[in-house]
Amino acid sequence: MEIGIPQRGVAVNQISLENFRCFREKQSVCLAPLTLLVGENSTGKTSFLALLRALWDAAYGRTIPDFKEAPYDLGSFDEIAHYRGGRAGRATEFKAGFDALARASRRRKRAIRSRARSHRFEITFGMQGTAPVPTRTQFAHDDLRVTGHLEEDLSQKVRFQTSNGEWLRTVATQNPARLGVQSLWMPPRFLPRAWDLEGAEPIAGSPPPTEEDEKRLIQLLMEFQYGYRGGRPFASSPVRSKPCRTYDPSRPVRDPEGETIPMYLSTAFFEDTKSWEALRKALERFGREAGLFDEITVKPLGKRGSEPFQMHVRKFGRRAKGPLRNLVDVGYGVSQALPVITELFRDERTPMFLLQQPEAHLHPSAQAALGTLFCQVANWRRQLVVETHSDHLLDRVRMDVRDRVGKLQPEDVSILFFEREDLDVQIHSLRLDAEGNVVGAPPSYRRFFMEESRRSLRL
Repeated sequence: MEIGIPQRGVAVNQISLENFRCFREKQSVCLAPLTLLVGENSTGKTSFLALLRALWDAAYGRTIPDFKEAPYDLGSFDEIAHYRGGRAGRATEFKAGFDALARASRRRKRAIRSRARSHRFEITFGMQGTAPVPTRTQFAHDDLRVTGHLEEDLSQKVRFQTSNGEWLRTVATQNPARLGVQSLWMPPRFLPRAWDLEGAEPIAGSPPPTEEDEKRLIQLLMEFQYGYRGGRPFASSPVRSKPCRTYDPSRPVRDPEGETIPMYLSTAFFEDTKSWEALRKALERFGREAGLFDEITVKPLGKRGSEPFQMHVRKFGRRAKGPLRNLVDVGYGVSQALPVITELFRDERTPMFLLQQPEAHLHPSAQAALGTLFCQVANWRRQLVVETHSDHLLDRVRMDVRDRVGKLQPEDVSILFFEREDLDVQIHSLRLDAEGNVVGAPPSYRRFFMEESRRSLRL
């Protein structure tokens, strides 16, 4: 099974945030094909993942960013906006944004450099009732900038800026109760009246907009929206669903806990032999490298895919194959890793994976094998952002980059170190050099592990 890659993708290479959860000061950090989030507990790593998905929804989605959608629940505005306590109080708004590069088809390698367009998207959230809602959005590319403001009467003011001038357009919503908070960031194809220059008023002595100005504006806005053809980022839960001895057929909808992964595997087994064989081989390859299993199969309890089934795995001995065993009867780490690795091998066009502690319940050697897998599947069109507490996973990534085991170069790996500073958290963007060494780390990075090592050596 080929890993799906969008014909055109959007690679996010920088994230900024301000007054969001435990992050007070404005910070900008780098993303790469493989980004690892490390740091102590309760330093905002999960909040950062939730923000990435919310930014995607705001820029490319069709719904209001939901900070309570599983596997994240950040609460209401009061729980999301930064709180300093005392006179400083709670921030009245929080901001976030990203820089991205739209990339052409992999088949057109030469065109990627010449046709790739970078853009900047920013959004500010205020409070309506108890919920965070967008009050300002901005899209920028080269000298073009489009900024939308939501007024108190729920009308929308859109400001257009180009090298030829500036223009302001006011759009009143016909149904403020329903569209007021949504129209600010809805894609231009849904609300074209708000995003064209017809009726816009010149600002600061600018000349009236020309037909060429409007043509260029619409072209770039459409490229921003339509140029993205990948699916929504997939977010996994830190704890996956428990295995069952027998599964009843259900609709294989993706979910953070991986509850429907067995059904996805069963559907492939019954309905698409070619896809099942490719997927089975990929899963077994990782299973052998991780020491989890050598064989995986679906055991039908009937003749049709609509009847119950079981998931079985097998370990091989030196001279003979072991017995097939039900997923319930093997180590818990197998059922916890299976949803994560299956999602990475699915053929849907997923642009970004947001993974929380994929190493949970795995032996150190299996944690290290995950690091190798991530290096194999990550690229600029299939970004992995991984929250991890595993030294073994991180070290395997460093060694694989050093030894050129996969295609990732040192610049294709970003390590974000979350460090608590009093009531705030600072994110440090670290990188790898050609020898796999972590570069740019503050003194506190890995201090605990160094102290434990010194203690064990009685130094």
